[in-house]
Amino acid sequence: MIHVENLTKYFGDLCAVDHINIDIQKGEILGLLGPNGAGKTTTLRMLTGFLRPNEGSIRVKDYTIETHSLEIRKMLGYLPESAPLYHDMLVYDYLDYVADIRDLKKKEKHPRIRYMADLCGLNEVMHKPIGELSKGYKQRVGLAHAMMNDPEILVFDEPTSGLDPNQIIEIREIIKKIGKEKTIVLSTHILSEAEATCDRVVIINQGKIVADGTMESLKQTASGEYLITVSLQNAEKEAVVKELGSVEGVAGILADDDEGEALQVRITCRSADDLRGAIYEKIKQTNWVLLEFYQERQTLERVFQRLTVES
Repeated sequence: MIHVENLTKYFGDLCAVDHINIDIQKGEILGLLGPNGAGKTTTLRMLTGFLRPNEGSIRVKDYTIETHSLEIRKMLGYLPESAPLYHDMLVYDYLDYVADIRDLKKKEKHPRIRYMADLCGLNEVMHKPIGELSKGYKQRVGLAHAMMNDPEILVFDEPTSGLDPNQIIEIREIIKKIGKEKTIVLSTHILSEAEATCDRVVIINQGKIVADGTMESLKQTASGEYLITVSLQNAEKEAVVKELGSVEGVAGILADDDEGEALQVRITCRSADDLRGAIYEKIKQTNWVLLEFYQERQTLERVFQRLTVES
């Protein structure tokens, strides 16, 4: 549905987005994930037509952003990180105003406002000034604004930024609900949000795409790196580091310095093979007592940290 090819944006000498390529399928919830300053917001602003790229192209269906910007914008609903709301207006009056500028017909307008109020949980505040609302309710008004004309594509920039945990869950549930019918592109640097909401994640760092895939595929293909934790009794730290460090594929060993009955050891493995068997064989050759032995599941947090620190 959306095809992004070699998209590039400079601000002076700074390359904010560096020749990125993304294909977004209809009905997909795609998360742009990256640290602050990675190029997420710039990418979304080009996707929505607010910024013109220096190089590359954006195609939505059969339209290109260069020649059919208005047609593409009509298909989009956009919520920037700070929703551009008129704080002096009542919520109802504001949504009525948005419906007018979106050219909703009179017979469609009021049913649509009621529907958006129900969907976004705004019924209790419809006759309150926007300026008196909490950050969470303001974000809901912004969501209602973005969806007023029932667009095919929704673009959200940091939709839960600055919200408390309860508000984050509420906004996340709204996004998941509308994601059953819409194509959604959202940016975030909150890993739990991406993991709970998105079908697919594109990780951006320093303007470049460093990973693209589902959560599970990213975890499974993260350079074959994983952690094994063992708890040993009757073992000395130096001997453990020497013996287990000799196993091919072991990249590092961190042994707990605390005095106690058992020595806690975390083993970093960089191998496409499962090294648990080789590590167990090493332990069997000693007089150590094995109390615990398990492989830690690769998390999105570790994948994200490795890709954005090392790339």
